Amino acid sequence: MATKTGKILVVDDNASIRQTLKLLLPMHFAKVEAIPSPSTLIATVGTFKPDVVLLDMNFKTEVNTGNEGLYWTRELKEIAPDTEIVLFTAYADIELAVEGMKRGAFDFIVKPWDNAKLVSVLTAACNKAAQNAQGGSSRQAKKTSESRTIVSQASSDMFWGTSPAMEQVRRTVEKIAPTDATVLITGENGTGKDVMARQIHALSARNGKPMVAVDAGAIPETLFESELFGHVKGAFTDAHTDHEGRFEQANGGTLFLDEVGNLPLHLQAKLLRAIQSRSIVRVGGTQPTPVDIRLICATNMNLDQLVAEGRFREDLYYRINTVHIELPPLRNRATDIIPLAERFMADNAVKYHRNLNGIDESAQQVLTTHRWSGNIRELQNCIEKAVIMSEGSMLTASDLQLNVTRNDDIHLTGRYDDEDEEQLVRQAVSRCRGNVSAAAKMLNISRPTLYAKMKKYGL
Repeated sequence: MATKTGKILVVDDNASIRQTLKLLLPMHFAKVEAIPSPSTLIATVGTFKPDVVLLDMNFKTEVNTGNEGLYWTRELKEIAPDTEIVLFTAYADIELAVEGMKRGAFDFIVKPWDNAKLVSVLTAACNKAAQNAQGGSSRQAKKTSESRTIVSQASSDMFWGTSPAMEQVRRTVEKIAPTDATVLITGENGTGKDVMARQIHALSARNGKPMVAVDAGAIPETLFESELFGHVKGAFTDAHTDHEGRFEQANGGTLFLDEVGNLPLHLQAKLLRAIQSRSIVRVGGTQPTPVDIRLICATNMNLDQLVAEGRFREDLYYRINTVHIELPPLRNRATDIIPLAERFMADNAVKYHRNLNGIDESAQQVLTTHRWSGNIRELQNCIEKAVIMSEGSMLTASDLQLNVTRNDDIHLTGRYDDEDEEQLVRQAVSRCRGNVSAAAKMLNISRPTLYAKMKKYGL
């Protein structure tokens, strides 16, 4: 009997499918592992090191777009370019298959599958992975992987998800990241503006150089020039040596100025001069020093309003706003809440040595109906605390410790502001598990009206 080779990782949320494949595939391959969610995919690939990943394309029963599979295909090919991917879906769609192949998938299997066909495709994929490891196409893959080492480290916290709002942001980032265009990132507190800045730097040609982050609003006014532009020895009482400012530290790389909207007007003028001239003069010095930086700024404030009120310089605003990226609040990314929560759960389970397999239905309902005024940061803190408090193998609603207002009679009667209406719509859709007819009946509105409201709120 021929020696079995090849390591297969199955990623599918259907327990019966995982069990079936755990029985079938070991008859043909050396090692087989199966996980129910892509939230632990990257970590599992790092430890198990599969030759082939058999990847389901949908992990929510009410969603069959395949976006999750396409997303994880791209992520996996970035961090493990020699690993081959076979996409696994119950929805035969040629266009989807072509898109998956464009993103690096080896092949595409439709459920229900033929065992012989599945084994044949996985065997061919294993052979291709072996060729990759030995050389040939892997030389280019390894070169790409090396160039992306810093990218992977810097962008490991980035989670794009599948929401339409973030898909639009992603398309913008893919266009502008390779350029040196100045970027202004806006959004509520906790939406991940700093993570987005790191992602843009990681995808730029400057990723081999440092990204220097500065909380502009936290620097005391008296130290602003010294911190950003540096100083020479003897410039002031405590200046015992020359000091390199943040602009010089970021030379060749990216300077990220967070909370730029908090700067007072007289400091805005100093910043504008440095940006315009792309040079700085250290405090106490006389000679300008050229600096080569890519500038990214961020704020949770409405700069248009500040300009109109005379609290932010219009010329500085246009200088930092070549490209504007608005990060959506988490409440407008409903489809991303559970995948994000699963990702945070996986990270913290390792950190706190908890054996957790997932988030139960009661907890998922609480998570999807919560307001999340603190956005991703609030969700991250919530899941970390839940992991610490957990006692079973699944996170439960009680582990989350969120205050939930129960209301079995949800009706859109009378007048509501957008926030209240959005919350009611989300609660109804969640309780009805995506059944639009049932949710519309619960809300006492027509199905077309509910569809319009779901589109409005990104559901």
